[in-house]
Amino acid sequence: MSGLESRYSGRMDHVFDLRTLADAFPAAAQTMLVDVRLADDAAASCRLFRVYTTVPAHYHSTCDEFLMVVRGRASFFIGNGAPFEATAGQLIHFKKQTVHGIAILEAPLVFLAIDTPRRDPRDITFVNPADGTPDTFIRAL
Repeated sequence: MSGLESRYSGRMDHVFDLRTLADAFPAAAQTMLVDVRLADDAAASCRLFRVYTTVPAHYHSTCDEFLMVVRGRASFFIGNGAPFEATAGQLIHFKKQTVHGIAILEAPLVFLAIDTPRRDPRDITFVNPADGTPDTFIRAL
């Protein structure tokens, strides 16, 4: 069990040190993302996740997302809009069923996500089904 897993598995806190949590993600992953849930209620979920590879066009059916870049830089696209650079400190928002994707420009790339209502970990649909599945998309710590 990693330091991140042992410190946060089964525990709900009110204050989170995002830098320490971001440092505890593994250096590599078998999935596109690895996340840790900081809050997980029916009304909303809050997660910190690291991106390990390009995340192809996809959407989530059940929730709106707020993503704040905690570390790194990415090329991000939302819907039919032009890709834009997302950097630490920026907050990105989009509604459920909005197609989006991410390419890493500077690693490690870490986001804080707030999903309303809660995002089920299996709520992922790739525009091109050959690009991935819920099992290849994310692994939770």
